[in-house]
Amino acid sequence: MNPAVLNFSLSNARALAFLRVCVGILFVIFGQYKVFGTQFTLHGGFQFWINRFLQDGAYPFMVPALRGFVLAHATPIAFLVAYGELAIGLALLLGICVRPASAFGLLFMLTLLFSSNYPGPHAPLWQYFGASLDHSVLALCFVAFLTGKSDAVWSLRARRSAKRELAAAHSQANEAKFVS
Repeated sequence: MNPAVLNFSLSNARALAFLRVCVGILFVIFGQYKVFGTQFTLHGGFQFWINRFLQDGAYPFMVPALRGFVLAHATPIAFLVAYGELAIGLALLLGICVRPASAFGLLFMLTLLFSSNYPGPHAPLWQYFGASLDHSVLALCFVAFLTGKSDAVWSLRARRSAKRELAAAHSQANEAKFVS
């Protein structure tokens, strides 16, 4: 293969991996305080945010779900959010199970987007995009991780693969010594 193409591919792989690691760090930061503290999960932090979403503007189709289901099951869902954020962050940071973590991350971002970023029924189209930047940018990152190979470099998967290739190369070299 052309060395320029290989260099370009490696640069792209590194850029996508850098983005994956950065998003992973953000999710570890936001997940760890929820998991290792009790304010979010046991002392009303989650309920505070759901009520704020309802007050500040959830999409109309989300309001019944937020009021009727999410608030009714707030504590278990708070734990799911806390451990989910931490798991997504660790998976992205370490480069393991990146696609499943990205699928759940995308679902999470879309849920947050529709729960909190409604600009109103008469807002122009561009305001929907402007209001959603908090969550739509991360959603697009997760789409990139789902469609690309963000674990091709700087990941435990890539490290294991490189070790296997090195072991296979050593094995072939040793076989060649015995044959000659």
